[in-house]
Amino acid sequence: MAGSTPLMPFSEQTKHNSNHKYLIIMTYRSTRNQIITKLFTATLLLLAVAPMFAQGGATAISNAANDIKDYWDPIKLILKAVGGLVGFIGGLRVYNKWTNGDQDVNKEILGYGGAMIFLLVVPEFVTAFFA
Repeated sequence: MAGSTPLMPFSEQTKHNSNHKYLIIMTYRSTRNQIITKLFTATLLLLAVAPMFAQGGATAISNAANDIKDYWDPIKLILKAVGGLVGFIGGLRVYNKWTNGDQDVNKEILGYGGAMIFLLVVPEFVTAFFA
């Protein structure tokens, strides 16, 4: 039989096929490792080169501070309104618990009072920080 492949015993065929599968798996792993190595190298090069393209940050920080100063007064009013609303709702809840005789009135006072004070005091600290 010219041109045909000789038949191998069944045990040798499975051995041959398993070796072939092993080689395919190893080739896949090798290719995957090469890709990972190339990505890692490219990332390191990018991280090493990136500082060379960085510009001075002083002007960017100054521009950001000026933008925040422009928007701060409306934000401050909103925070004070939210603080007043939290205080009002907290006062109603404390009054309701107090008239019902609940035991945890002190926890409610501390919780809502602390939130209200925080929302009213933080804008003043931030204003002093940016002044």
